[in-house]
Amino acid sequence: MTPDHGLDQGPAGFDELLRRVRRSAGLTQADLAARAGVGVRTVRDLERGRSMRPQRTTVELIATALGLTGADRSAFVAAARNQGTPGNEPVSGVPADAASGTRTAAPTLALPPVGELIGRDRDVLELAGMLTGADGAVPALVSLVGLAGVGKSALGLAVAHRVVEQFPGGAAGIVISELSTTSDVLSAVATVFTVGRPADLAGRLAAAPALLLVDAVERSPNAVAEALQQLARAAPTLRVLAMGRHPVGLPGERVWPVTPLEVPPAGPPGDLGTVAGYPAVALFLARLRQVRREPPRPDEVGALVGLVRRLGGLPLAIELAAARGRILDLNEIIDRYGDRLLDLAGPPATRQAVGVSLRDAVAASYRLLDPGERAALRRLSAFRNRWSVELAEGMLTDERERSGEVEKSVDAVPLLDRLLALGLLSSRGTGPFRFRLLDVVRDFASERAAVNAELTEIRRRHAVLFARLAESAAQELVGANLAAAVRRLDDVSSDLWAALAHAATDDPHTALRLAASLPRWWRFRGRDVAGRQWLRRLLDDPRTADADPVRRAWAQVGVAQLAQEHSAGPEELPAAQAALTTFQRVEDVAGELAARSVLCGLWVALGGHDEARRHGEAVLALAERTGRVRDMAVAQNNLTWHDIRVGDLRAARRRLAAVDRLSAQCGEERLRVLARANLAELARLDGRYADAVEQGRRVLSALRDLGDPGHHRRVLGTIGLALAEQGRFDEAGAVLDELRSRTEPGDGTGPAAARGQGPGGATGPAERDAGICALIEATLALRRGDRDWAAEWYAAAAEAYAGSRDLRDVAESLVGLVASTEDPRARSVAQDRLTQVCREGGITLLPRERKLIAAALDR
Repeated sequence: MTPDHGLDQGPAGFDELLRRVRRSAGLTQADLAARAGVGVRTVRDLERGRSMRPQRTTVELIATALGLTGADRSAFVAAARNQGTPGNEPVSGVPADAASGTRTAAPTLALPPVGELIGRDRDVLELAGMLTGADGAVPALVSLVGLAGVGKSALGLAVAHRVVEQFPGGAAGIVISELSTTSDVLSAVATVFTVGRPADLAGRLAAAPALLLVDAVERSPNAVAEALQQLARAAPTLRVLAMGRHPVGLPGERVWPVTPLEVPPAGPPGDLGTVAGYPAVALFLARLRQVRREPPRPDEVGALVGLVRRLGGLPLAIELAAARGRILDLNEIIDRYGDRLLDLAGPPATRQAVGVSLRDAVAASYRLLDPGERAALRRLSAFRNRWSVELAEGMLTDERERSGEVEKSVDAVPLLDRLLALGLLSSRGTGPFRFRLLDVVRDFASERAAVNAELTEIRRRHAVLFARLAESAAQELVGANLAAAVRRLDDVSSDLWAALAHAATDDPHTALRLAASLPRWWRFRGRDVAGRQWLRRLLDDPRTADADPVRRAWAQVGVAQLAQEHSAGPEELPAAQAALTTFQRVEDVAGELAARSVLCGLWVALGGHDEARRHGEAVLALAERTGRVRDMAVAQNNLTWHDIRVGDLRAARRRLAAVDRLSAQCGEERLRVLARANLAELARLDGRYADAVEQGRRVLSALRDLGDPGHHRRVLGTIGLALAEQGRFDEAGAVLDELRSRTEPGDGTGPAAARGQGPGGATGPAERDAGICALIEATLALRRGDRDWAAEWYAAAAEAYAGSRDLRDVAESLVGLVASTEDPRARSVAQDRLTQVCREGGITLLPRERKLIAAALDR
């Protein structure tokens, strides 16, 4: 007897039919999946009606596993091909067939329901407008393209549900298989639009506009392209929304790259409520709730932001990572998978389709590239963050030097367009540095580069490229283009550090070339310690001993400049002197000016004031002789300190006026700002405290744009001291809070907190700020009439400043100590120390300072 499969029990959808037949055969879903060689999830989705239309091969496998033959098998397959298609009831509002005059039966929506869609509201709105003509002419074909797992199918379904009312001819969808032919595609379209043959589609679709969804285009691209061309000729009112890893490639096609979800910016993560507003975080939290009841703890927010940023906002990657939340907390997830994202994959039972693992998802798109495109992608994987077309060309171009000329062989634009179309590349913003590979794509391409033994050469090329960029930017880190040059280096900072790290091991000559171009940028961004360490390491590397002497000399100047920023300049005096000797030997005027300017500051720190002034005057003379306006301004600015040291404030003001004029002449805005910072300090020393505050605040506003945290702190100190002298206690307190929040160690609650010194008594930024803070506290206490507390703070300031390159700060602190202390013995000790400091520093006290001391001695 033929077994009763339940196929004669009246009309039913394929989902209900499959469930009935499976149960009649006494099989569980797992049993049927095992027999058919498909995934359990496939059977489950079919029985729940979640599949738009099951693939023919899948249905045939299931029918065989169920033992269906003959008419039963035919009925089963036919039901599957009509899955989701309503019966033949007339649909109101469907126009009559133009040829027959009869009403055409059309589905209103032969598609599965749309699930939760996070972060795609704008895409849905704009795509809906495109398909319905709200944004102009309606394209016949719109293709959603992107990496596997980016959410193309979900977005397409959401759009279809949004616009179905605008398509009285109905909306339906098909999924392409690897074996689909043009005939298969057309037959599938005929089935979902309820006609018997593809030839009948013209009449069926002529009645009213209809929408067709075509998913997984990349599985049989040629068949899809041919089928859609035929449909376009037969049914001009049909609109097609295609989803795939690449465009269909037909004329008039509108390509819509489906990009990953937006992630939070770099920087402090903030609280959970703040970051949850970003779509990538919202999706992660939604998936995390499915496996864990508790929301992320405050100590997990940083890991949450780090994860979604590292995952690049790719929905598949986010879902796979969030699934780990059943076992691991978020800190454990990022610790375990942060550096090996490609290892993320779903449970083994679900690995039935390409894209379930991240490695498979990227590999599937990688295979769509031709060999040359793959090689280019491997080279581009060296970039750490965003990059420009020009940088891409630098990485992709094989350069061959002939008579000093570089022959270019690559135009990067078509390649970038191709990678963008495949979803392997993202482009955000409007600036030049707007292109970026997803982290998982970059990781995969780097893996392939390692397999092909290309990684070392790619990293070497990357380092050479960024050494060139740094050399070019270094020329503009002076003058009118300073701010733009600094921003350009900021935009590629992660690549600069990566290039330096790679080249220091593999190609130290290129590393030295790169590092020697960066000291000014490092200074502006407060990276003086790290920059000095890199330069010193490279200068000490025996492999760079034969490097270009001029390049080594510039590196020596740079290491001395950076050392000055954290009061370690005297340690690099030999390097600066060696650089000066080299520059003089090769008659490099720019180098000699730079070396002498650095030596001027180093000798100040060593107490060699006459030597410092000699170098400063030599710079001024050489700059005037060679007509170098900017260097004249630098020399005048440096010599200002010597006028202040000997108490000649009028001469100092004349020099600063010259600095302002010369800086304006050469377009050196930063130098003008620093000159005005010195003018603010002069006003304070001259007792014009209101002027000092006003001038200092204008300077702070300019420094925020220019960077330079060291000068920012110094100007804050000037403002704070001037406010304290005026008795503006609340404002001075606010300055103290800002200074302490930046660098001061400890809790800053008393004079003892200001007494920490760096190695060898040399003060760094933290100790120098401690001195400024102590001096402000002392001045405030003295203004309040608390002499004992003022004396404590003045003593703390003098101790914090000990070892400073500017002994005038020590002298000012000791003047305050002499003026405030009530203990005659302590006053005498302070006075003796003040005399010694003035002698060592060649310092002449100002009239108001001498008046304070005289008043104290008369008490």
